[in-house]
Amino acid sequence: MHFISDQLEDYIENHSENEPELLQRLSRETHQKILQPRMLSGHYQGRVLSMISKLVNPKYILEIGTYTGYSALCMAEGLQKNGELHTIDSNEELVDFQRRYFDESFFGNLIHQHLGNALDIIPQLKTNFDLVFIDADKENYSNYFHLIIDKLNPGGLILSDNVLWSGKVLESLKKDDIATKAIVAYNKLLKDDDRIETILLPIRDGLTISRKK
Repeated sequence: MHFISDQLEDYIENHSENEPELLQRLSRETHQKILQPRMLSGHYQGRVLSMISKLVNPKYILEIGTYTGYSALCMAEGLQKNGELHTIDSNEELVDFQRRYFDESFFGNLIHQHLGNALDIIPQLKTNFDLVFIDADKENYSNYFHLIIDKLNPGGLILSDNVLWSGKVLESLKKDDIATKAIVAYNKLLKDDDRIETILLPIRDGLTISRKK
């Protein structure tokens, strides 16, 4: 779904921070070799994630949905020197791909990969987090929120991707469209939960920032 023209998108990207060379290579290889490259955060959203992380300067970051590691590397740019980024994904075939780029970066020793079901892994994490990024199966967004809200430090942020779901949030819900129904419910949850304050930004497919009070 395009909210603005391609020309304006190009202008915005060209007048934002440059994409680091390592991430350019990661993006290129993802598009060449990996299925569904549209899942990649990409240059502009990646710089948004980087900027938010640098403003928060988190000690601990949690990412739910690693894909090829692009967004993890963006957020790692804001980590404290002794910080940690924990990223969870269920796709075993991408683990080595992710690790190769993590280890090429300045943050390789700070990034910890977890393979498996995030619903099982999150309760096992003993750390409280300053920044959380949710970009995984939409059906479980609300479940992830309930698991992480008590692990989020006061003032910490939850970033939620794809919350406009290609504009389907405005359409009449189809009975078998589980993902759209889940996103609509999740957006309402973020709006109504009084433990957080939320703003939804029309960046790419929708990015919500929720701050714990």
